[in-house]
Amino acid sequence: MSIIAISRGTYSGGTELATCLHRQLRYSLVSREIVAEAAQTYGVSETRLVEALETSPGLLGRFVHDRRRYLTFVRVALCERAAHDNMVYHGHAGHFLLPGIRHVIRVRLIAPMAFRIAKLRERNDLEGQDPVAYIERVDRERAKWTGLLYGADWQDPRLYDLTVNLEHVDIEGACQSVVSLDSRPVFQADEASRQAMADLLLASRVAATLAADPETAHAEVDVRARAGHVEIEGKIADPILVRHVNSRARAVDGVVDVRYGTRVMFE
Repeated sequence: MSIIAISRGTYSGGTELATCLHRQLRYSLVSREIVAEAAQTYGVSETRLVEALETSPGLLGRFVHDRRRYLTFVRVALCERAAHDNMVYHGHAGHFLLPGIRHVIRVRLIAPMAFRIAKLRERNDLEGQDPVAYIERVDRERAKWTGLLYGADWQDPRLYDLTVNLEHVDIEGACQSVVSLDSRPVFQADEASRQAMADLLLASRVAATLAADPETAHAEVDVRARAGHVEIEGKIADPILVRHVNSRARAVDGVVDVRYGTRVMFE
């Protein structure tokens, strides 16, 4: 069992690489449907969720809290899939959404501008627009929201296990490189990494439950889990809100107990 998370610039061959890996490895293929699942489950319009995750923070900076809430919904949808299947995921920075999971293979795909322009023209009507300017703008926005949501530079090579440049390697060659990496024992799930995945899934379920409930949606909290024991950390000074958070978290299936970090305030 392994999970392959592909990160790429817009029109850089991510869909083609993911499809090739799906065909060769017979892993499930997951992308934008995760957003639709999250939107449907938690009652947020898919358009609004996509806008919050992809629009430049400069345009929607005041909605940072909503962005984090929506990201919580996407993460739990992704974790639900990742917990059960070998999976290839491309879109919305999957390697950031699945932190601490050793059997996630983090792939960075780079393509020359000519390749990206050709892909853009295949899929869009860009009448009257400069394709280079469009691609560069989308990349800038992606970099901004990744920095805002994760505090990381998505182009940092240290964040990836493999970087493939399509300038001199075709999609099939890139696919074979990832398949070869996938066969290495270090990326195969074991008891410890499966437990880490289960813990992340439970923490994500608790976080999504809190983010979806009107009584707790405004709570600024981080959630961690270990074998059913949930720890909540955040700046909560309102004792009524603390009680709501406690009751909602304890009601999530699989939670054994709930503990609180040093920044949670009580009466």
